[in-house]
Formats: sequence, structure tokens, C-alpha cells
Amino acid sequence: MELIKPDLGLLIWMLLSFSIVLFVLIKFAWKPILKALKDREKSISHSLMAAKRAKEEMAKIEFGNEKITALAKIERDNLLKEAKEIKNKIIEEAKEDAKIEASKIIEKAVQSVEQEKNLAINEIKNQIASLSIDIAENILKQKLGDQSNQKELIDDLVKNIDLN
Repeated sequence: MELIKPDLGLLIWMLLSFSIVLFVLIKFAWKPILKALKDREKSISHSLMAAKRAKEEMAKIEFGNEKITALAKIERDNLLKEAKEIKNKIIEEAKEDAKIEASKIIEKAVQSVEQEKNLAINEIKNQIASLSIDIAENILKQKLGDQSNQKELIDDLVKNIDLN
């Protein structure tokens, strides 16, 4: 039961030792502990502020990224639209150039055919003339081969000539 009802001497010694410990703590440890607690509180508040700023900056960056992504999509769409327009324009120009080139080729072919036709006609005319001359020469040789035929032909030609 001594533990439940402490003795007066024990109580005094306990109070005295507690007071000494309390004095030593207040004198040497209290200020550093309070200072450490204040420093810890400041660092926590600074960390919270930094986290808040970082969160705000991340939100700004995320918004900026969304904005940049949207702008990039718009730019991509514009580039694709321009590329399609350029492609269609090039195709149309190529078609027009092909038509012009085809018409030139056809025109040259027609001219070439016409020229070849004219050359062939001239060649045929020359051959016909040559053949006609050869035939006429052969006929004349046969008709005028002897003297009596020659005299008869000259007489007929003279009779047919009008001397007026």
C-alpha cells in the first residue's frame, strides 16, 4: 500500500527531482524544441505552398498543352487541306497539259499523214506520168515503125490543122 499512499519524504524528493528536470528542460531544451517545432511548421507550410504553386503551374501547363495540342490539330488540318488543294491543282494542271500535249501530237500526226499522203500522191502521179510516157513511146514506136504509117499520120495531122 505504500505505492498508493506515498510518504511525505518521497513526495518531496519527487517534487524536487521533477522541478530540477523541469528547470533543466526549460533552461536548455524548451527553446530548441520550440524552435525545431516552429522550423518544422514553417517547412511544412512552405512545402504546402510549393505544392500548391506546383499544382497551379501543372494546371497551367496542362491547359497550355491542351491549347498547343488544339492548335497543332488545327494546323495539321489546315496543312492537310492545303495539300489536298495543291494535289487537286497539280492533277488538273497535269490533265490540261496532257490534253494539250495529246492535241499537239494528234495535230503533228495529222500533218505527218497529210504530208505522207501528198508525197504518195505526187509519187503516184510521177509514176503514172512516167508510165504514160513509156506507153506513149511504145505506141508511137509501133505506129511509126514503118515509113508508110509515118506518112499517113503526118497527112492526117496536116488535114486537121486549120490554117486560118
